[in-house]
Amino acid sequence: MKLSIVIPSYNEAKTIHLILDKVRVLQLVNDIEKEVIVVNDCSTDDTNTEIEKYINQHNFPISYHSHAVNQGKGAAIRTGIQRATGDLIIIQDADLEYDPNEYNIMLMPIINGHADVVYGSRFTSGRAHRILFFWHTIGNKFLTFLSNMLNNLNLTDMETCYKLFRADIIKGIHLEENRFGFEPEVTAKIARIKNIRIYEVGISYYGRTYAEGKKINWKDGFRAIYCILKYGLFK
Repeated sequence: MKLSIVIPSYNEAKTIHLILDKVRVLQLVNDIEKEVIVVNDCSTDDTNTEIEKYINQHNFPISYHSHAVNQGKGAAIRTGIQRATGDLIIIQDADLEYDPNEYNIMLMPIINGHADVVYGSRFTSGRAHRILFFWHTIGNKFLTFLSNMLNNLNLTDMETCYKLFRADIIKGIHLEENRFGFEPEVTAKIARIKNIRIYEVGISYYGRTYAEGKKINWKDGFRAIYCILKYGLFK
């Protein structure tokens, strides 16, 4: 079995080598093979240089793709999914907010034959969770509530980055959103698959401030509401 790790990157020159280090040394359960796919979404900093330097310095295969024009996280994820050859696909941000060492926690429901899709929840874990913005938490919970209501789910963290899919399922979904609308869109489209088995496991969360490079903003929140309504109501 092979796990494809899709890493969308935009202006992550300071952290991309650190996250690649974590992925490189990670040992997956059941000797699952790793495939790393990095998609640089036309970064304006030294992300491209840092990725190429990393590839040249380490004996670690990385499938590297670069967008000529900035398109957004959702578009970068689509590029990564299209190029993935693994049996399973997981999304990994290029920052350090999520810990790749927790892939094994997420893999277990699929390995044990219970799940087709696994979400990593930042809100149901007994693990480390950085204390940050009150209104971000309220916003996340509202978006999750609205998504659950329209898709008849009981997720606790729809907006989480950590989503693990059976490759045949995610490759069979037509995805459209270019930015952070990917999260509500993919959730709505997965929810309507007949007999889909969605699981959720608790993960840690090492969130960033805007000074540290966080990019999502209030406009993305309104876009998320639009996407929840678009893909939840108009199926």
